[in-house]
Amino acid sequence: MNILHIYPKNNELIQSHVQLLVEGLKQSATVVVADNTKSFYQQARDVQADIIHIHGANQMVQTKAMRCARKLNIRTVVTPHGQLQPFALELLPPQQRAAMSLVQSEFIEGAYAVITMGKMERLGFMALGWNPRVEEVHNAVTTNTITAAEMAAQTFAIYQKVLDSNTLELMDDLTLRALKVIIKAGIMGDKRWVEKEAQEVDARLIDWRRLLIYAEHEHISNYTDYGIHVLDYSSPLIDTTKIPAYFPRRFQRPRPIKELIGDYQGDETDYLMRMIRQILKAPTLLNMMELTRELYRDNVNDDQLAEALEEANLTKRAARLIQVLKEQVLLDEGYMPIDPLDDRQTDVLRNALKNHLKI
Repeated sequence: MNILHIYPKNNELIQSHVQLLVEGLKQSATVVVADNTKSFYQQARDVQADIIHIHGANQMVQTKAMRCARKLNIRTVVTPHGQLQPFALELLPPQQRAAMSLVQSEFIEGAYAVITMGKMERLGFMALGWNPRVEEVHNAVTTNTITAAEMAAQTFAIYQKVLDSNTLELMDDLTLRALKVIIKAGIMGDKRWVEKEAQEVDARLIDWRRLLIYAEHEHISNYTDYGIHVLDYSSPLIDTTKIPAYFPRRFQRPRPIKELIGDYQGDETDYLMRMIRQILKAPTLLNMMELTRELYRDNVNDDQLAEALEEANLTKRAARLIQVLKEQVLLDEGYMPIDPLDDRQTDVLRNALKNHLKI
């Protein structure tokens, strides 16, 4: 884990806090610091930071750091150091206070987490409504309620929580390929369906922690666990249900398709149409996998389903869905009821999966 701290060099209290963190984190992470914009830009390019920790909130150096982090797609954590407290904002001239509030709300809203240093600061910040992901870690520089080691440990736990969120975004190419193979094997229950694709995957190089956490968050662990077993892969034992993570504001854990559309009523075409309508309305990877499993059943009448889609004016939208199933869960051509369609609207479905866990 690589952490880059950025703080204003003219604030000795913040500097002391960062120094304690650096000392306490050095056994757990690679930590570098910058106290000015020029140094920060160089470090951000050279260090390949996993997280940028921004200290303070009332100077341009923090805003520039956040914008740089966005450009480089690096996750951020912000510790305001009390600078967003009502009394602190009141010290600013009205015009500057209004301008700073706009800037502050913009960059703090995009932070993965905001660390406050006490109950009063936490409640004051939450009242602003800028970011719901608020943590509380006392400052060992200013209080004896916490040791420097405890402060560093609690801060490190927040960093880990950040990196355990939306792990799809952090997966390398090999792990992404492995995920698709594992999903397909889990759906089919037979590794012969993925023999060719599995040859391109070295299980020893899979980022198992991120893959397994992603499966937990998307509620597909039953499939991935079974797929791993079918492929005879050896994955670490990780209780992903106990790993904390951050989620988007309106995130809801995906629900099985039967809970959304009801049980199968004896008409396969009707059941598939209900599944397709639900997925087009609210696409999730779990439901797409359930649809894929259904399309492999022997009693699917492709011609009848194609006619039903045409009558419902859903052919193009369903064709885009078939394209995404082909890409994401390796749906075979022989089990596609209609030809796939790849156009700009197909990206809407792709992005729904890609951004489902995005903060």
